[in-house]
Amino acid sequence: MTMTGKSGAGGAVPPRVRFAPSPTGFLHVGGGRTALFNWLFARRHGGRFILRIEDTDRERSTEASVRTILEGLTWLGLHWDEGPVFQSRGVEEHKDLARRLEREEKAYSCFCTTEEIEARRRAVEAKDGVWRYDRVCLAIGPDETRRRRDAGMPAALRFKVPEGTTDWDDRVHGPTSFDNGVIEDLVLLRSDGSPTYNLSCVADDIRMSITHVIRGDDHLSNTPKQIMLYRSLGHEPPSFAHLPLILGADKKRLSKRHGAVSVTEYRDRGYVADAMFNFLALLGWSPGDGREKMTRDEIVEAFSLEAINRKGAVFDEQKLEWLNSQYINDLPAERIAELIDADLRSAGLLSADIEPGGSRRAWFLQVLEALKARSKRMPDFVRDARPFLTEDFNYQPEAIEKHLLAPGKGGPAVAADRLRALREALGRVDPFDEARAEAALRALADGRGETAAQHIHPLRVALVGAAVSPGVFSVLVLMGRERAVRRLDRLIDFLASRSVDTPGTGR
Repeated sequence: MTMTGKSGAGGAVPPRVRFAPSPTGFLHVGGGRTALFNWLFARRHGGRFILRIEDTDRERSTEASVRTILEGLTWLGLHWDEGPVFQSRGVEEHKDLARRLEREEKAYSCFCTTEEIEARRRAVEAKDGVWRYDRVCLAIGPDETRRRRDAGMPAALRFKVPEGTTDWDDRVHGPTSFDNGVIEDLVLLRSDGSPTYNLSCVADDIRMSITHVIRGDDHLSNTPKQIMLYRSLGHEPPSFAHLPLILGADKKRLSKRHGAVSVTEYRDRGYVADAMFNFLALLGWSPGDGREKMTRDEIVEAFSLEAINRKGAVFDEQKLEWLNSQYINDLPAERIAELIDADLRSAGLLSADIEPGGSRRAWFLQVLEALKARSKRMPDFVRDARPFLTEDFNYQPEAIEKHLLAPGKGGPAVAADRLRALREALGRVDPFDEARAEAALRALADGRGETAAQHIHPLRVALVGAAVSPGVFSVLVLMGRERAVRRLDRLIDFLASRSVDTPGTGR
């Protein structure tokens, strides 16, 4: 096989592309990226995006897998124009094409059993040879073929690979060539009469008038076989574009060992559909101008097959998290509330007064706005909203140790004294807003000959139990004076029960 540089764009006919998953599992990241690139190409050029379910593997195909594939595509917003078309419904048509090739002497019956082929393969490999089907059955004449069939001998149907080379101009890899001599005569129909993948794929692409086949590099070896079938059936092959594989951080093909690989699993982990769409688009493609966060319309406008990189694309979940945080920051609080509703309910944090129409709904939306900047995924909102929604939260041990009990902090007694002084200072703030609360804290610190940080960090621990949060004065005002004072009292009581030697957590 040889490949050289990329080809240019071509063709004014509106393209017809297809995404053709096998329903034997979930929609994995690679499949999602392939579907996306097909969808983008169709939208960019005013074409049609067709969904075909290749369910001819009856033993492994399941309705549950079909549902998860449709669910994943729908979540990503990859709405198909035609389909889903189920490949299994065209089996008889596939068989007819195979028999046509046989009548035209482009295919022949193969009576070799699996055991016979395996024995011949082992013999060739034992001599350091490379095995491909040795065409034993090609020499059987038509009369003998009929006799064996009439006698009930099982036979597969093989395509007779022509001599020469199979060439095409790949829209990603450029001019590509395979020596036909290294391709064995491929099976079109198994001995039980069922069609094989390459035959069914070509038959369906012909029937659907597919103009462009955009798929992963793992299909590259199928392409010369399919091109030969197109031509043998009298049809011009579609334009092919093979996408680089998606790799893990170790530069090996992305798999379960790298973590989540299902599109819907990323949804369930709190990623936003627009962020995943944007991220998948950048796996092997870029607009060429350094942009990373792009709207769907911007991606459609910039997309081209020629801009796809031929090298494998590394799946960087840190980049996905960053993109997700950018999209979260753009979401209105009402939409965030909708997205985390089920998780809040599951955590026991959803009460009637913060639901739509509730007395504290507006306040709750303010809390979500405040939490946006620190949220990379949707579960972060549920985690960080807990101290706002309930008194049932723990102090993080590292926060207590770092800001209250560490050497140089003076121990629990000094920390408690600062908190009592802060309690009194905040009690005099009126009106209770961010600017006046901050001024009161800084004035207190100056009067005690201490830094503002020596009071800000303990205040944050008292309010949310953690060392980090949104702006502490924003949190303070969202909590309200009475609740904030109770939180200070709670931490004072906690410190009274501790000693320097036994830092820890508490209620």
